[in-house]
Amino acid sequence: MCRWLVYSGSPLLLEEVLYKPVHSLIDQSRHARLGVDTTNGDGFGVGWYGVGDVPGLVRAIGPAWSDRNLRELAAHVSSPLFLAHVRSSTGTSVQQTNCHPFRFERWLWMHNGSIARFAELKRDLTLAVDAEFFPAIEGSTDSELMFFLALTFGLRDDPPGAVARMVGLVEAVARRHEVADPVQMTVATTDGSAVWAFRYSTRHESRSLFYSSEPRNLRMLHPDIPALRMVSDESRLIVSEPLGDLPGAWNEVPESTCSVIAAGQDVIHAFEPQPPS
Repeated sequence: MCRWLVYSGSPLLLEEVLYKPVHSLIDQSRHARLGVDTTNGDGFGVGWYGVGDVPGLVRAIGPAWSDRNLRELAAHVSSPLFLAHVRSSTGTSVQQTNCHPFRFERWLWMHNGSIARFAELKRDLTLAVDAEFFPAIEGSTDSELMFFLALTFGLRDDPPGAVARMVGLVEAVARRHEVADPVQMTVATTDGSAVWAFRYSTRHESRSLFYSSEPRNLRMLHPDIPALRMVSDESRLIVSEPLGDLPGAWNEVPESTCSVIAAGQDVIHAFEPQPPS
């Protein structure tokens, strides 16, 4: 499957997270430790917030570890909020429009996981996308369709509720088609002001997901690490797998939860799908 990360906090060069850690996302693109696949070389993408009303977005179909343009970009772009993803396809084509993150207006979305037997469910799920959003679908992945279903169910106003309704629909359609355990997902989405991260699977055996400890606590534990002085106390990372082995730095996101990172508010709520009425 895939590996991804979200950074939110004081403005930071992308390379500080994408390249410099011992087990950076670029390292994970070749040597993932906790994913289904060791190699995630079917494309990559980075989305970031800076000037303008719409986040920047770069996606490519080659492997992240050898992309010179990504290396240049990461060394020169600084952002207070960015998402990055390295892809291992679960069956859909390796093409730019299938690379994460996906974007609509100010929203970004990325996903690790799959909808089981997606080809059998795709028609019913696609027909549930609202006409407002349907023309914006560019690729063929289950991940992008999940995004536009969540938008259909009110992502812009109520992200946790919209994702719960999206997952509830997928599971209901799967039952009609006698598809067992249809949903496997870790998802991150943001509008540039807050981040919502979901860890859920129908079997309650979800892919790995971790969040970073508070920087002020880490600075007390590890006063000799300069990188910890580069970020504010509000800075956070959510990652598919830890970027290194620093003691006390990483905490597992609980199963079946929605995590929220917002100004002055970091919370984790229980997550439960909401079936169609």
